[in-house]
Amino acid sequence: MRLLLLEDDGLLAESLSESLKDSGYQIDLSTSLEVARRFMASEDYLLAILDLGLPDGSSLGLLAEWRQKGVDLPVLILTARDTWEDKVMGLESGADDYLTKPFHEAELLARIKALLRRRSGNMSKMLTLNGVSLDEDNQCVRLDGGPWQSLTATEFRLLRYLMHHPNRVISKEHLLNHLYTLDQDAAAPNLVEVYIGRLRRHLGKSMIHTRRGQGYVFITR
Repeated sequence: MRLLLLEDDGLLAESLSESLKDSGYQIDLSTSLEVARRFMASEDYLLAILDLGLPDGSSLGLLAEWRQKGVDLPVLILTARDTWEDKVMGLESGADDYLTKPFHEAELLARIKALLRRRSGNMSKMLTLNGVSLDEDNQCVRLDGGPWQSLTATEFRLLRYLMHHPNRVISKEHLLNHLYTLDQDAAAPNLVEVYIGRLRRHLGKSMIHTRRGQGYVFITR
């Protein structure tokens, strides 16, 4: 589960990142609004944790941008501002929860879990594109209403990522980084090709295109 953490305090960012990783999350850390925008343009996140005061502005403006674009991921705001006016402003900008510094990391983790539980209750568990239906609860796939086929955990994660980024060239390196965290054994360089081959046996060769020297594309048009 990948989360976005936007925090410019180096010590706090390092501490939070380690704590979240220990709890099983994958973390992309940003120290500025500009970097956070780039992350959001290239990744799907389950939740974002935003510090209000950043060197290049307030994250409330960034949050407002996301909400205007229809980005509906849960957002937890971290801030040293503890007045009720600040909390109201944050929630009205589209935040889902608000935590005032200093705080206990256990409380942060509990709030994240609560937001994700609430989110999972509202999310559709069926992803359908170009005749491909992916059942996210049962990790299986079918093509054009045919029989369901079970996927391994890695096949599922790879296909889900490709389907969330249709018609976009995604490099092998990027896919490896998405599939494997740093605390795991290094993945073999040809691992992506192996799993792409397995997915093609489920879906047919025309669904996932290879762009030589660039990466792979899940085709919907």
